[in-house]
Amino acid sequence: MTRRTLAVVSAGLGQPSSTRLLADQLAAATRDELARRGDTVDIRPVELREHAHDIVNHLLTGFPSPGLREVLDTATGADGLITVTPIFNASYNGLFKSFFDLVDAGALVDRPVLVGATGGTARHSLALEHAVRPMFAYLRAVVVPTTVFAAPEDWSAGTADGALRARITRAGAELAEQVHRRAPSTGPADPFALTTSFEDLLGGLGH
Repeated sequence: MTRRTLAVVSAGLGQPSSTRLLADQLAAATRDELARRGDTVDIRPVELREHAHDIVNHLLTGFPSPGLREVLDTATGADGLITVTPIFNASYNGLFKSFFDLVDAGALVDRPVLVGATGGTARHSLALEHAVRPMFAYLRAVVVPTTVFAAPEDWSAGTADGALRARITRAGAELAEQVHRRAPSTGPADPFALTTSFEDLLGGLGH
C-alpha cells in the first residue's frame, strides 16, 4: 500500500465558500479512487485567504514568512494538486494568481493537477480553458483533461447536482490515475541543492 499526498488549494474569499466546497468534493473523489487502487491518501487543504497578507508581503519583499513557506512546500511537494479559484471578470482571482506567481520555477514540472472554478454564471466556465489551464501549462504541470466549473445552479442545499457530481467523479478519477502511475513524491525540491558533485566541480578547475 502506497501513501499519497494531495494538496488542495482553494482561493475563495468568503466563508463559507462554494470554492472550498468544490475543492473538498474534488479531493474526496480523488481520494476514493486512489483508495480503490490500494493507495492511502493524506489530504492537505490550503485556504489562500488565510495567507493573503503573507502572499502580498512576499511579492513586495521577495521573502516568504515561515507559514507561507510551509504552504508553498505543501503545494509543490504533494503527489497531486487540486486547485479551485472563483472566477472574477472572466479569469482567476488575484489571490490565486499571486500565490502561483510565488511558486519556484520548475517546482510543478510533471506534477498532476486538477483545476476547478466557481462563478456566478455558467458563462465564466470558459475561463478554465483560456486562463487557468494555460497558467499550469506554462508551469509544465500535467493538467488532467476534465476541468470542473460550478455555478450557483449546480448546487442544491450544499450538495452537487447530478451533472456536477458526474464531472467531479470523472475529474477525480483522472487525477487519481495520474498520481497512481507515478512514484511517490519526495517532497519539494531544495532550491539550494547541488546539481553537480564537489568532485566534478573541483575536476573542472583543471580545464
